[in-house]
Amino acid sequence: MSVQLPESLLVLERGWLSANNVLFFEGDTATLIDSGYVSHAEQTVALVEHALDGRRLSRLINTHSHSDHIGGNAAVQARFGCEVIVPAGLHAVIAEWDEDALLLSPLGQQAARFQHDSLLVAGSELELGGLNWQALAVPGHDMEALAYYNPEKRILISGDALWENGFGVIFPELLGEADGLASTRATLDMLAQLPIDIVIPGHGRPFAAVDGALERAFRRLGNFEANIEQLAWHAIKVIVSFAMLERRRLPQADFPAFVLSLPFAVDVNARYLSLPDDKLSERLERELLLVNALRREDGWLVAGA
Repeated sequence: MSVQLPESLLVLERGWLSANNVLFFEGDTATLIDSGYVSHAEQTVALVEHALDGRRLSRLINTHSHSDHIGGNAAVQARFGCEVIVPAGLHAVIAEWDEDALLLSPLGQQAARFQHDSLLVAGSELELGGLNWQALAVPGHDMEALAYYNPEKRILISGDALWENGFGVIFPELLGEADGLASTRATLDMLAQLPIDIVIPGHGRPFAAVDGALERAFRRLGNFEANIEQLAWHAIKVIVSFAMLERRRLPQADFPAFVLSLPFAVDVNARYLSLPDDKLSERLERELLLVNALRREDGWLVAGA
């Protein structure tokens, strides 16, 4: 079911390699939230330019710092000369371009380096598209992530904190950097207390069935809390799927080496699953084929989505 958004708000729904882009129209200017993956940067610029229809893009705001949300920042900034605003907790890792902290090197992902102009802290209020929005801390998937909430229209721009069928991988838990599971539960508890009619997620269509989405998110979180190995395997599958979406196709014989080239997959397997290398790649290939994340074509593995 489609949802009715304010006329000043446009969602550019992207595929899973790039996060959704959210545009706010403000008279002769506009603001963009999130910029997609670096390999899609040219497409992002073209989509945004078409949607602007002569307006000036004045601001680009990020929900968090993962590659599929910031990858187009440099290209958008270069093309439109806009101010780039990031969550305050990301200042150092972006300024120093710490590829480990940005999860670029560990996940085998890319992003073009950019410079941010200002910071946004949780609790801030900002005007977007003629509406007042509150910046909410939503740690879990990313400990520094922000969501944006408009109480008047009861709209939440959730990033990867809440999707229609779950939420983003809880990386901090698996990397031993923070209690990501507890933080995710606190985030979901907070969101469940808000009057929300529409969620604009980082991936997938905007949706109005918020109670059902929260119920599914809590159920998934409970499964991960009860079985950390389930979270580990889910995360490895997601990262390998993402890497294959970027690669698009790979000789089937090269798939085991491809999996082992992803430091996150190797590390999480070693810490939580202890699968031999050959069993890790065999199980991944089998399960990703089963859910159509991969398909076989004449000796090649091709990304499905």
